[in-house]
Amino acid sequence: MRDEPEELIGKTLVAITNLPPRKMMGIESCGMLLSAVNNLKDSEDEELHLLMVDNHIPAGAKLY
Repeated sequence: MRDEPEELIGKTLVAITNLPPRKMMGIESCGMLLSAVNNLKDSEDEELHLLMVDNHIPAGAKLY
């Protein structure tokens, strides 16, 4: 399953922020979205899933 950018609007993702700036694919990044990868059944292909939380959790909430 691949999320298109417009499908992510209004969703709450898990991110690591305040990382030292680093260029990735020519764009400066100061954070990282967390994701999980799983292998597709009967295939060597993988699916990438962004980690999302319930929309009731406010932006900036601490994760433990």
